[in-house]
Amino acid sequence: MSTTLFSLAFGVGTQNRQGAWLEVFYAQPLLHPAAELVDAVSPILGYAGGNQAIALDTTQAAELAKALKSIDPAQSALLTRLAESQKPLVATLLAEDAALTSTPEAYLKLHLLSHRLVKPHGQNLAGIFPLLPNVAWTNQGAIDLAELPARQLEARLKGELLEVFSVDKFPKMTDYVVPSGVRIADSARIRLGAYIGEGTTVMHEGFVNFNAGTEGPGMIEGRVSAGVFVGKGSDLGGGCSTMGTLSGGGNIVISVGEGCLIGANAGIGIPLGDRNTVESGLYVTAGTKVNLLDEQNQLVRVVKARDLAGQPDLLFRRNSQTGAVECKTHKSAIELNEALHAHN
Repeated sequence: MSTTLFSLAFGVGTQNRQGAWLEVFYAQPLLHPAAELVDAVSPILGYAGGNQAIALDTTQAAELAKALKSIDPAQSALLTRLAESQKPLVATLLAEDAALTSTPEAYLKLHLLSHRLVKPHGQNLAGIFPLLPNVAWTNQGAIDLAELPARQLEARLKGELLEVFSVDKFPKMTDYVVPSGVRIADSARIRLGAYIGEGTTVMHEGFVNFNAGTEGPGMIEGRVSAGVFVGKGSDLGGGCSTMGTLSGGGNIVISVGEGCLIGANAGIGIPLGDRNTVESGLYVTAGTKVNLLDEQNQLVRVVKARDLAGQPDLLFRRNSQTGAVECKTHKSAIELNEALHAHN
């Protein structure tokens, strides 16, 4: 019987002294692996179905490499290398895209995003936070916080320095995958689970959270919060902000369309349609009152910014004399207003 899976990956990772997983590195995760491959590995792993993270030893890794040699040479070569490992190994098999139940599963789904196999909001990440242990990320890898003092002392006694780069649930993406065709000025500002599209440049002040990212090409000099996806050709100016679902956005999915510009120190709390511009320093939240102007700069109506969500060709600006937030469009504002309220 052929078995289909949502995802499959063979990984090597770090455990604490109690054998709990701290992190897992999957060099070549698979999305919807071939049924022939799944059927070949299942008996070796003792896999009987469901979502499972199965511990591997080096003997099993070598046996898997042999079984996959003619089916998937790339996975076979990876398993050959894993068979030489002195670190813990795991095979993670996801029969369905369901809520997460283990740390190896959580790391697999983060890898799927950063390997560009799944886009933000393209998979179920329910339950991820309790499954990602808060660890010390150091020049010697991930260390359990309870074990950190002893490891620091051990390093000092050897005349070494154990450097702690961060204490967090998420590692930086580039320690696990560097997507092709990108520039990243400060790798510490891109979390594993970010989707960084081809042609994207992330400057020093740019930040991209997990389950967020860019289609590319584009320039990111601001913050892409969790859940936010930025379309092709859009630029986020220095210090600008996008409101994510973890930072007060509620259930609204914030996104940035194609060809948009969010000016320096500006911000959005609504989804932007294509070719939108937000003036530098202006933060547009869903409830912001906006003066909708026609082509002659005459007031048509006052609306809430959420009523303009997803509409193309808009310019958001603040009137420097009155302080009022204004919106202009290349189209007639009256036509736009009719479109906005056509289904009310």
